[in-house]
Amino acid sequence: MTAEIRTGDGIETRYSWIRLGIAILIGTIGGVGMWSVVVALPAVQAEFGTGRGNASLPYTLVMLGIAAGGVFFGRISDQRGIVPPLLIGAVALGLGYGAAGLSPNIWVFIALHGVLIGALGSATSFGPLMSNTSLFFDTHRGLAVALCACGNYIGGAIWPRVVQYGIDTVGWRYTHMGIGVICVITLVPLALLMRRRPPVVPPRAPATTGRHGSASLGINPGLLQVLLGVAGIGCCVAMSMPQVHLVAYCGDLGYGAARGAEMLSMMLGLGVISRIAGGLVADRFGSIFALALGSLMQGLALTFFLFFDSLTSLYLIAAMFGLFQGGIVPSYAMIVRDYFPSAEAGRRVGVVLMATLVGMAFGGWLSGAIFDWTGSYAMAFLNGVMFNLVNLAIVGWLLMRSGGVFAVYRARRASAA
Repeated sequence: MTAEIRTGDGIETRYSWIRLGIAILIGTIGGVGMWSVVVALPAVQAEFGTGRGNASLPYTLVMLGIAAGGVFFGRISDQRGIVPPLLIGAVALGLGYGAAGLSPNIWVFIALHGVLIGALGSATSFGPLMSNTSLFFDTHRGLAVALCACGNYIGGAIWPRVVQYGIDTVGWRYTHMGIGVICVITLVPLALLMRRRPPVVPPRAPATTGRHGSASLGINPGLLQVLLGVAGIGCCVAMSMPQVHLVAYCGDLGYGAARGAEMLSMMLGLGVISRIAGGLVADRFGSIFALALGSLMQGLALTFFLFFDSLTSLYLIAAMFGLFQGGIVPSYAMIVRDYFPSAEAGRRVGVVLMATLVGMAFGGWLSGAIFDWTGSYAMAFLNGVMFNLVNLAIVGWLLMRSGGVFAVYRARRASAA
């Protein structure tokens, strides 16, 4: 469909919010690639008789695939709209999960997760969907991007329980085949509802130029992109530790994988709250401050895993972690939309989110490898805390360059007036 031309004060319409609701549903279903493998890890490890490090590789390849696919499909979305990527993703998830259920060994299982489930599947309903959604909003852009990103966490709250139930009743193979069928029959019609192109706005409008521009930080755009990438790797190595290994960790402690799946679902469900809160904070106090606050609180929650491992304390810490870290990844997309032109949104968001996903992939594998080396997760949690400090140092410096939270708040109030 042709793009709508907007010449008024804003680009948000009733359709923008309807479209956002569809995007959340697509993200909920299409994000299954990030979560199914986490729950299936113990069963897959047991069947293929491999170590924890190798059993973590499917997750690593999924995240690397989503990272690479996000950049590729972000470019396609900039040029041709979001529908072609979403249709490719639906078919790829169907084929990938169907074939994964027939995997003869761990290496085929890993490859399918990296290519079909990750790069060609779930990648389409993450970064490209967020950047495309941002093009339909200006005043509430932070909230809209955060809500779109919530689809991934709503999926994280739902899919682990579904997958665990399937594994307990029909086994992990038939469960994967069933997921493939669900993805195809739901995502194809939903993708076709997203055909309208974003409104065309005048060149000087905020939605086109970004609220501030990278020059307002005194940083060249290339350097800002690199710094955001390094920060993304740091925060997501830390984030991956509990998200990838909580189910296995609970099994090792004798609480059972089902308890771990419950904690993971709770963590990601509460992450929806922090994603919405992060969007509201970004709209009012700036996207960089929202990222800095999320990083600080995530590091605090992760530290508690070092000192407490009773069943009750793990539930509490998992809840705390979910409430603190959910707004971090969407903040990167908001920063890109605030400091770079909208014509570059798909590509720039894809590159930054690629870095966060590389961090998740590397962190997921590294935590499993550290467990194999040391026989416990203590050093893996400590490793996550150290990477989180790297992120916090970079984001704190960017916050100072922006003039601080109150300078951004005053500027936004003046702009709104």
